[in-house]
Amino acid sequence: MKKLIFCSIQLLLLLNCGANHTTKTPPRVQPQRPKPAVTNNTSKISQAELEYSNLIKTYKPETAEVLTDILNGSDGPTTSIRVENLSRCNMVLTISGNNYFKKIPIASGKIGSAMVPKNQNYNLSGTICNSVYQKTKFITSSSSIKISN
Repeated sequence: MKKLIFCSIQLLLLLNCGANHTTKTPPRVQPQRPKPAVTNNTSKISQAELEYSNLIKTYKPETAEVLTDILNGSDGPTTSIRVENLSRCNMVLTISGNNYFKKIPIASGKIGSAMVPKNQNYNLSGTICNSVYQKTKFITSSSSIKISN
């Protein structure tokens, strides 16, 4: 009988101690906000950001050549194009012309540049904060463009 009482007391103590350690207050559950509907505009922004992040990994800027052209001028067959992105969004600028094609990733508030053959028409295009930029420009010498949304 003493053994039974002793085992019962130990079992009660064990259960009591275990209950103290496992009792936790439930975490607060934040109400879930409805997710915004996906529209064509947000998919364009996502696509532009995806293109920017993929291109920035492999892009090699022509910084030395562009700076030399800006500071010294160029008597050679090429000249520089500088594009300043004044928007709040990253962008990819596409420069295409006669036998020339290049994509340049330009971060928000930064400047992108490229060396291009002189005396040609170039189509400059890109998507900036859900707005499409498109311009044709005849390049004869060093050129600078500012883009904002």
